[in-house]
Amino acid sequence: MEFLDFLVITQLSLAVVVFLFLMFINAPYGRYVRKGWGPAIPAQFAWMIMEFPAFFVIAWLVIANAEKAGMFGMLFLLMWEAHYVYRVWIYPFLLSSPQKPFPIVLVFFAICFNTLNGTINGGSLASMGAWYTEHRWALDPRMIVGCMMFVTGFVIHAHSDTLLRHLQRGERGEYVVPSGGMFRFVSSPNYFGEMVEWAGWAVATWSMAGLAFAVFTIANLLSRAVSNHRWYQKTFPGYPADRKILIPFLW
Repeated sequence: MEFLDFLVITQLSLAVVVFLFLMFINAPYGRYVRKGWGPAIPAQFAWMIMEFPAFFVIAWLVIANAEKAGMFGMLFLLMWEAHYVYRVWIYPFLLSSPQKPFPIVLVFFAICFNTLNGTINGGSLASMGAWYTEHRWALDPRMIVGCMMFVTGFVIHAHSDTLLRHLQRGERGEYVVPSGGMFRFVSSPNYFGEMVEWAGWAVATWSMAGLAFAVFTIANLLSRAVSNHRWYQKTFPGYPADRKILIPFLW
């Protein structure tokens, strides 16, 4: 077994562990922040610090192996970095203030995961350039559909973030029911968009690395989407009864 295959299996195994853990315990950030998780830092800095490895590691690996990665490796790198430029360099500065602090222990785990994930996907892109060229990937339906999913998911994700930032909250910053956009259909469209985005990445790259990331994303966000839906229903008696948890019109 090659080292990259081992890392992919490790990430898939972590997805199972994370999913089971989050089924019983809400990760303590945002509305679920609570005491007992050690020291914390401002949310804006936390997002920048923990997402940066995903931005840097894959770029370093692909650019260092540019000849093997080829045109498609570079194209996929640009897609990836479009997301992480937003997450590292734009999203943190757009967060409304004040934000609840982020436990350092979660920042540490996120750094470890993003380093692992960047290594897996960077290594995959750096080794598959010839395969993409051989299969005339630019015209392959998997490439076209995957890229469409990626862009659609990113737009949903970013637009939902924008709607959440512009909520008219009370003087003490209490939560209110979000509306507009995909919030008309589901409680967590930002999570839905991110799942679609990385599922599209898995299809477009047609790689085990991409699949492992998509599976981990779903494992990480699915239970939180369920918790958010239940929290809205419990907190707001008039919460829209026809609003689904995560998948429009279905669930």
